[in-house]
Amino acid sequence: MVTDKDGYVHLIQYLTEHLGLFETSDKAHVSDDTVMELFEEQLSAQIIMVCGQNPSLTFSERNTLIREVDAIVYDLEEILASVANHNATPEQTLFITEFAGLIKNLFDQEIAKLPTHV
Repeated sequence: MVTDKDGYVHLIQYLTEHLGLFETSDKAHVSDDTVMELFEEQLSAQIIMVCGQNPSLTFSERNTLIREVDAIVYDLEEILASVANHNATPEQTLFITEFAGLIKNLFDQEIAKLPTHV
């Protein structure tokens, strides 16, 4: 649905261009959540929002969304392996929130193209 689209590739490139943000951390102002926990929480919240905004999605379409998010989390775990378990800084938290919103936008665009939503 989205992981095979150019927009997703561009978002992954965007993340890799900003990996420096995740390589340093300000120990004085860290979150209780790790980087991966925040990614998972934010992506979950965005997918719940997508489903809530699109109640006509079929069971199969919702399952596809969940499988796609699983694939995205897997990609994030691969890219962020060395920092995934570090507690997030405020700057990282902002980036993660923004990134999850951009992922939601990709889903919104693809859902708008579904035959039941045209």
